[in-house]
Amino acid sequence: MAAKDFRYATAKVDLTTPNVTSVYTCPARRTAVVDSILVSEDSGNADTITLTITSGSDVFSLYKTKAIGANGTTELLTHNSIYLTAGEIIKATAATANRLHVIVSVREVLYQR
Repeated sequence: MAAKDFRYATAKVDLTTPNVTSVYTCPARRTAVVDSILVSEDSGNADTITLTITSGSDVFSLYKTKAIGANGTTELLTHNSIYLTAGEIIKATAATANRLHVIVSVREVLYQR
């Protein structure tokens, strides 16, 4: 298969609950190159975040209980990209509600036969 085209996308989520929250889902017929995952704490209290990739019924851990400093921003991807296939989902779980924001920047590549 040859690459047909690509587009840039950004997913932004305010983690308002301590429940698992979908941040980004790779669309059908695309491969996503995840270039950046930023996590920002905006309440003045340090917190932790857990990030996973879900592929069907399988769940893979990216970060387990990663500390984020009070009023700080942390780039979770440094020097590497992560590749997702259609239907795979990045999910985030905050330890505490209303403290963390997540921003995921991706390049989505469309494939045609």
